[in-house]
Amino acid sequence: MIEERPTHAITVRVSYLEIYNESLFDLLSTLPYVGPSATPVAIVENPHGVFIKGLSVHLTSQEEDAFSLLFEGETNRIIASHTMNKNSSRSHCIFTIYVEARSRTLSDEKYITSKINLVDLAGSERLGKSGSEGRVLKEATYINKSLSFLEQAIVALGDQKRDHIPFRQCKLTHALKDSLGGNCNMVLVTNIYGEAAQLDETLSSLRFASRMKLVTTEPAVNEKYDAERMVKNLEKELVLLKQELAIHDSLANRSHVNYDPMDEVQIAEINSQVRRYLDGALDEIDIINLRQIQEVFNQFRVVLTQQEQEVEAALRRKYTLIDKNDFAAISAVQKAGLMDADGHLVGESDGQGFGLGVASYSSKPGKKTKSRRTLKEQLSSPAKKEGGSSPVSGKDMDVSTSKTQLTPLSKEGDVKDVIVRDRETSNIETLPSDSPKEEPRPPRPSTPPSKPVAFEDFKNERGSEINRIFKENKSILNERRKRASETTQRINVIKREIDVTKEGLSAQKSLREKQGEYEKKGLIIIDEEEFLLILKLKDLKKQYRAEYQDLRDLRAEIQYCQHLVDQCRHRLLTGVRSGKGGGRRSSGTRRPGF
Repeated sequence: MIEERPTHAITVRVSYLEIYNESLFDLLSTLPYVGPSATPVAIVENPHGVFIKGLSVHLTSQEEDAFSLLFEGETNRIIASHTMNKNSSRSHCIFTIYVEARSRTLSDEKYITSKINLVDLAGSERLGKSGSEGRVLKEATYINKSLSFLEQAIVALGDQKRDHIPFRQCKLTHALKDSLGGNCNMVLVTNIYGEAAQLDETLSSLRFASRMKLVTTEPAVNEKYDAERMVKNLEKELVLLKQELAIHDSLANRSHVNYDPMDEVQIAEINSQVRRYLDGALDEIDIINLRQIQEVFNQFRVVLTQQEQEVEAALRRKYTLIDKNDFAAISAVQKAGLMDADGHLVGESDGQGFGLGVASYSSKPGKKTKSRRTLKEQLSSPAKKEGGSSPVSGKDMDVSTSKTQLTPLSKEGDVKDVIVRDRETSNIETLPSDSPKEEPRPPRPSTPPSKPVAFEDFKNERGSEINRIFKENKSILNERRKRASETTQRINVIKREIDVTKEGLSAQKSLREKQGEYEKKGLIIIDEEEFLLILKLKDLKKQYRAEYQDLRDLRAEIQYCQHLVDQCRHRLLTGVRSGKGGGRRSSGTRRPGF
């Protein structure tokens, strides 16, 4: 059979294993060139299948060598005699033939392997008929036990609904795991007695054979790859590919192109090119090979990560950053008045109104309006006669929300329209009769104003100047942002025009190369259309640099304006807090009249 396939180098090896009383023995270990094995024989599994560790494997080049090894192992088997068989085998034996086939014509790393297991099972014994005693009885017990486990494995393999096959119950089924079902061909040879006295044993053997017929197999060719030969073939292929690249570069007038892995100096140079490209100092990065392109993308990622870290560090130095998912921190900021419930910063106008709640009966608009009208009428009425009013000196008069007290007129009868508002006190002080000015006091609500009302009052009164500067800075910031957006759009338009011009220039260059290049005094002569495209490309690049520089300046101005806006907002917040905290006085506090 081997001589029929001269194109393949076929290697045959054999081994002989004995399973005696659930112990493993090498039947070929008695050969003179084998010697005693230092490793005990054991069954080991790996991803490639089951193999016997410590079992000697012998190379055979002829059929006679294989038979001599088989006969050598047979002489080492353990046998015994009982009433039914004088030469009864007391162990299970597995004679394995390993076959490898490699191609002689192709230097391929793929090769084909196969394994043939010739199994000699010890016969099952009925202890009542055999009359075994002592050591033979013990051996019969192990034989019957292993055959029972083998039958259980065969039954499980024949059941398509079973997921687990009990191969590890005994050494026999474990050693034959890759030979029972699956990727293999199985042949069972059953020996039976042709006598009526042995009818029970014959039926038992035939039932076992019928169960074996239910096992399904799916044999396939076992193709493996020689790692050593694969490495050599890949190295040869790499050499050929490098030579092919060298020829391609020479034809394309490219020299000194390195395709080896990049060192630290080359990586640093690519990082510098990426930074100059992002700053606008470099128009484009030349493409050399795939490894260089991958490294360029990698350095883009590195630069972007560094910029993100720098921006975050700068923001953390100037501001306190709060995570949007940190609800406790957001609640604390809202309670402090720095942010409303919708997430807007205090000090920014959102264009929406807000409610102040239900007013109390003591501060109805009708009464309040009437009180103010009465005050105006009394101030605009003719002055009383001289001495017609009694002076009031050093006494406080209570002012409610529904009544208004007027100070007495002066002796000369002149009316002085002087009104002093004080929303923070509940009492006002009238001037003595000899004072040249009288101070009427307007009504005030019985409760302090809410935060939004107090904030609006502060912006209109004491913080009006800061509020005006805040609005101006914000207006300038919005105008700079609008200009930056317009500049970005112009840059994008110029970039698209540059790409279109480059494509047209490349098409003209290809057309010129096809028609032939005409040189005069060592210079390449180009047509007018290509020359105009070159001039247009230069002008577009010049515009692109100018617009990009303007965009960088605008970004710097936006950052500065944003800082001013934040600073004004902070001053508004600190101002309204100090006004609310220190402006409230008790009912007994007196302020001088103006």
